[in-house]
Amino acid sequence: MVSGKGRRELWSWLALTVVGSCLVLLAAGQIWVRVLGAQAADAVAPTGGELGPVLTPLALAGLAGAVAVLATKGAGRRVVGVLVALCGAGAAGGTWAALSSANVTGWLRERNALRAVAGLPWEPVPAWPVVAGLGGLLLLAGGVLAALRGGRWAGMSARYERAGDRAGAMAGARAGGAAAPARKGHEDRELWDALDRGDDPTESPDRP
Repeated sequence: MVSGKGRRELWSWLALTVVGSCLVLLAAGQIWVRVLGAQAADAVAPTGGELGPVLTPLALAGLAGAVAVLATKGAGRRVVGVLVALCGAGAAGGTWAALSSANVTGWLRERNALRAVAGLPWEPVPAWPVVAGLGGLLLLAGGVLAALRGGRWAGMSARYERAGDRAGAMAGARAGGAAAPARKGHEDRELWDALDRGDDPTESPDRP
């Protein structure tokens, strides 16, 4: 029962972490700022990944952490959980910093300088930053959960060890089964050798 509960927790955690990472990746590729005014048609608007360059790497690191948790156990799994939590915190913080007024204004001024467009009014596209922030929080929660409870979950390494134990037991059984006919054949040869020598194999060797 405990093992089954641990497996359910593991797969629930995996879904939580993967969903969080994918939300950040998805949001990072979308437009986060809408340029206003008469010059909006000529202006270049930034994506979340352009305003927050850390978002995509942190989301990919979160996905890598999900695989690492499956492949590790014990203290190593807790360490990976801490790293995943840091990725989530970084993604949430990067989302907040990406939409700061100074960051957005500086990006728009730099990217639109060749179009002789400066001082662009803008407003955030709220949906995608919210999605990225939610993904970061899911990663953070998943990392904390793995750090606290990951030691109770079975992983791929444990499955491979059990498979190896079963394979070893089967090999041992086959070896034992093959050894029995070999012993019987050896005893039969000893019996025929005794008859060739003229010995009575039914007599005890201790009889005078």
